[in-house]
Amino acid sequence: MLKAIMFDLDDTLIHDKKSIKKAFEETCKIAAIKYDIEAVFFEEKVRECAKALYSSYDVYPFTKRIGINPFEGLWGTFDDDGEDFQKLREIAPLYQRSVWANGLQAVGIEDKELAIELATAFSAFRKQFSYVFDDTYSVLDQLKGDYSLVLLTNGAPSLQRAKLGLTSELAGYFDEIIVSGDFGIGKPDSTIFQYVLDRVAVTKDEVIMVGDNLNTDILGANRVGIKSVWVNRNQKVTTDIQPTFHIEKLKELIGILNKLGEVDAV
Repeated sequence: MLKAIMFDLDDTLIHDKKSIKKAFEETCKIAAIKYDIEAVFFEEKVRECAKALYSSYDVYPFTKRIGINPFEGLWGTFDDDGEDFQKLREIAPLYQRSVWANGLQAVGIEDKELAIELATAFSAFRKQFSYVFDDTYSVLDQLKGDYSLVLLTNGAPSLQRAKLGLTSELAGYFDEIIVSGDFGIGKPDSTIFQYVLDRVAVTKDEVIMVGDNLNTDILGANRVGIKSVWVNRNQKVTTDIQPTFHIEKLKELIGILNKLGEVDAV
């Protein structure tokens, strides 16, 4: 019998990629207006610079293990405990300024003051534009009380809780909120999934994982033998990582749970 549901956060319940895209668009407009450059092209260059610089730091392997991407680094403060987070906290301000300075250089502009302005603007815009998928709350409303709901998210605790703070109603749906940065390693590592099972006191057959990422949410669930639901909103092609169920909208989850309930009742 299904007792608990684990949900991923980013791009499963909240539309993080849309928030990042909007922050980039609004920030790049500032430079485009000042220097009459193509905002879309500038954004492409800034994204390239962010990925390149981010991967050059000694702390990069830690960020991969925890699940913190280069664009989160552009607005995170990383006020978290631990030596690696301390390094991130020290690097972040310089990284954020340097990405925008490098992006400007990539389109032929040298303007350190503008780079600082853009770094500040991006962080502000990311906090201003926070999106939740249309069916997120309606689905959680139907599940709350019938199941133990667990939020299992990769990332820095300060950053993931900041995202939840921007969508203040969301956190209240969950009995447990588990962030990889608190645990020490992220999805798809099997140990964090086992930790959830122990924490919620359920077996692998009594829980299901719901997420948008095959390489973290679904792979991790598979490794522990947990049933999974892949939320594939963009009709991506499946790989050798196979989910138990495949949906295109979160609201389709209700039908799957009803069918599982019917099977349990037999």
